[in-house]
Amino acid sequence: MRVKVSICTGTTCYLMGGAHLLTFDEMLDPCTAQDVEIVGSHCLGLCNNEENGRPPFVKVNDHIIADATLNKVLDTVRAELGLEV
Repeated sequence: MRVKVSICTGTTCYLMGGAHLLTFDEMLDPCTAQDVEIVGSHCLGLCNNEENGRPPFVKVNDHIIADATLNKVLDTVRAELGLEV
């Protein structure tokens, strides 16, 4: 199974931690990394609605992570791959 991680790099997300999230690939072990595609997304369009939570936002396949941290993203990726969280 392939997991796509889209990290919002829009201005708000970038300034609120999205820049740091772009280092996510460094947290993956080589076996896991081959199943994960990491892309920067100009804007996921989630800041416009407070119900979505707070930036920065990351989308892992169809799961939206608000107030994203490296650990939250890693846990979600592991869950998508069926690995222990």
